[in-house]
Amino acid sequence: MSAERAQERAGCAEVAATGGGAAAEKLPEIMSDSVCPIDAKEELLRECENIWKEMEKCQSKLTLLAAEPVPESDAKVSLLLTRMQALRAEYHQWQKRNPELISTNPEVLLLLGEEELQKVKKELEMVLSAVQLKNEKLKEDLEREQQWHDEQVQILNAFKEIEEEMKKEVVTDSEKRVFQELKNQMLELKEYKKKLMNALGEFLEEHFPLPEKNGNAKKKRYSEEPPEQVITIHEILEILLNQLMSTPHEPYVTVDDSFWPPYLELLLRSGIVLRHPEDPNRIRLEAFHE
Repeated sequence: MSAERAQERAGCAEVAATGGGAAAEKLPEIMSDSVCPIDAKEELLRECENIWKEMEKCQSKLTLLAAEPVPESDAKVSLLLTRMQALRAEYHQWQKRNPELISTNPEVLLLLGEEELQKVKKELEMVLSAVQLKNEKLKEDLEREQQWHDEQVQILNAFKEIEEEMKKEVVTDSEKRVFQELKNQMLELKEYKKKLMNALGEFLEEHFPLPEKNGNAKKKRYSEEPPEQVITIHEILEILLNQLMSTPHEPYVTVDDSFWPPYLELLLRSGIVLRHPEDPNRIRLEAFHE
């Protein structure tokens, strides 16, 4: 019994939902349109009256079915089952149902089609307007982002140029600072060398003066007198030092008559001067700095 009632309710609901709703929705629009012919309006009114009568029959059936008593113990379960069966029956009816035209009159159908097309046209125009507005907004956002990107690129390039200039300035300042330090050290070394040479000259002039004739220069081993153009030990060391510093690869100096033998013997024994291993007439200053 409950399944049959559910099917009856589903059928009544279907009739009420399809025929009556569509007719009631389209009737005022058609009646208010002066373009629609009178015959088409009368025909549509007759169809609406027939559908309304069917709705009243279904409504009376639903009222009778709802008036039947339901046991209190199974009230909730039976109500849920009834609703489920009614929904299932309605679902099957909708699956089997084919679209039905309100009227077969071509003029009525043409009018309804025009109304539907006008509605679709308005909806599409609204959608087009919304899309155009969105596109304009996106275009503005894109232009703004592109401008921001260009500004960031310009700032980045400016920073790179500043960085390169700073690197060059740092390198230039560093080179200048190193060059100035080397220059100062060179001046200090020259001054220190000058002091050392002055001190050495004073020491050598005091303790190793220029040999004189018929004086203390006569030794047991050197009974001959010194030559006229003999040079001091200070000058000998200066010649050897200049030769060593100017041509380190060839520091030897050839001994001539101006080199007094006692001074050469003293320098050789002291380890200050070295002879050439192959030529005894050539001497060099010991490289104490290596």
